[in-house]
Amino acid sequence: MTDELELNMNAYLPLRDVVFNTLREAILKGELKPGERLMELQLAAKLGVSRTPIREAIRMLEQEGLAVTLPRKGAEVAKMTEKDMEDVLVIRAALDQLAVELACDAITEEQLRKLQSAGKNFENSLKTDDLKKIAQADVEFHEVIYEAAGNTKLVTMLNNLREQMYRYRIEYLKDDSKYPELIREHQAIMEGIRTKDKKHVSEVMKKHVLNQAVAIKNMIREQDVDV
Repeated sequence: MTDELELNMNAYLPLRDVVFNTLREAILKGELKPGERLMELQLAAKLGVSRTPIREAIRMLEQEGLAVTLPRKGAEVAKMTEKDMEDVLVIRAALDQLAVELACDAITEEQLRKLQSAGKNFENSLKTDDLKKIAQADVEFHEVIYEAAGNTKLVTMLNNLREQMYRYRIEYLKDDSKYPELIREHQAIMEGIRTKDKKHVSEVMKKHVLNQAVAIKNMIREQDVDV
């Protein structure tokens, strides 16, 4: 277990959420490796908390697909597999296509301005080295589209999927050679929604998600070879 693990305190969050955010960031940064055991006693001692918030945080990590509990072995950092990634991204591609088609019909002028602002914010975030900031800006861009779709059930499903997507999103964004393509895709999505070209923007969105799937699949294969 990494020696750099420290509790990221936040006075406004319950302790379980503070522990969850600390472990989550350690996993996403690679400080806690795939397959590494998440032992409650050891983590509690290292972070200076009781076992209860550790146990609750591990359950939250499982909901995001970042941890898994195995029989007679306990909890460990989940490994990224091609199958898991494909299962998540194929659903996301279908739902994002539906969202963007609905947004073409329902988006308001105010929401369109908000989308353009989110697109610019994402481009600006790429100039930093802050992966969390970049990932959040990407999430916010897509959330404007979900909001504009005007379907609360769809938004609920996509929000749940977003948590499972976060790890893959971070992996994809580690490769800055993809940034120009991401900017072009976001711009094409915004233009398609603005002109209400449902067929075209749906195909752009599908390509946007599937491009990530291909890139992440290659990363997973490279990691497997390294292991």
